[in-house]
Amino acid sequence: MNKEQLIALGLTEEQADKIISGFGTMIPKTRFDELNESNKQLKDDIKDRDKQLEELKKIDAEGLQQKIQELQKTNKANQDAYDAKIKQMQIDAAVEKALVGAKAKNIKAVKALLDLENAELDGESIKGLEEQLKTLQESEDSKFLFNIETKNQTQLKGLKPGEKGDTPPGGVQPLSLADAVKSHFTSQE
Repeated sequence: MNKEQLIALGLTEEQADKIISGFGTMIPKTRFDELNESNKQLKDDIKDRDKQLEELKKIDAEGLQQKIQELQKTNKANQDAYDAKIKQMQIDAAVEKALVGAKAKNIKAVKALLDLENAELDGESIKGLEEQLKTLQESEDSKFLFNIETKNQTQLKGLKPGEKGDTPPGGVQPLSLADAVKSHFTSQE
């Protein structure tokens, strides 16, 4: 939301400036979601590992070695899945941020047209995403998905609803349809 939109909502310019300056100190929702998900995952991991330790206390030495190997494989798979989930969240946040910046009208629709299969993060952006967005914005079959203002937009001219037209001969507007028809035929003679 920008300053103009806040002012349009009825805030004063001073209030809008305070709100805009306050955005810099806030944590973005995507970052909050990422940390919250990370916290939940860590708590679940601790519970799982506590259970695993309790089970290990009950196992004999030979079974213990086998159980350790199984747990290591499971923990590695869980860690890989967790890393993939966090990476996907970061990619989704970067894509949404780029789409908002590109003034996409419908983020889901534009996101479906993007090739994100091999998406790689480059800091807070995705490699090659800018080029894909530029191609979509310039393509005739997809540029309608973006709010792009062009300088050469054609202006339609013609009738404007609710606007009086030219006054008929005699300078008096007819009050009814019958009067308009009558004046038309009488002026043609």
